[in-house]
Amino acid sequence: MLQNHELPKSISAKELNEIINSAEKIQIVDVREHFEWDICHIEGALNIPMNLIVESIDKISEDITTVVMCHHGVRSMNVIQYLESKGYKNLINLEGGIHAWATKIDPNMTKY
Repeated sequence: MLQNHELPKSISAKELNEIINSAEKIQIVDVREHFEWDICHIEGALNIPMNLIVESIDKISEDITTVVMCHHGVRSMNVIQYLESKGYKNLINLEGGIHAWATKIDPNMTKY
């Protein structure tokens, strides 16, 4: 999916944690597979595996900022490009994905 287009806006795990702890309303969409989600995930995130995005697009709000994440940040960039092609705006990629979150924010989270 990702072609020679501008890379999506990114946010660090620390910045995402600050937003989660603030009053700002955001949506977090985790595009990892269900088995990956079962290993670890950010509380409150919505799990829609990358291969189900097309049929589940209506579950993703267009009205609020959406942080898209995966394991390391590559699948999420592809999903963001797809969503942008469908008219979605205010999409942000989590740099380093759940791995960065587990390393920098929640050291008790299982890493894989």
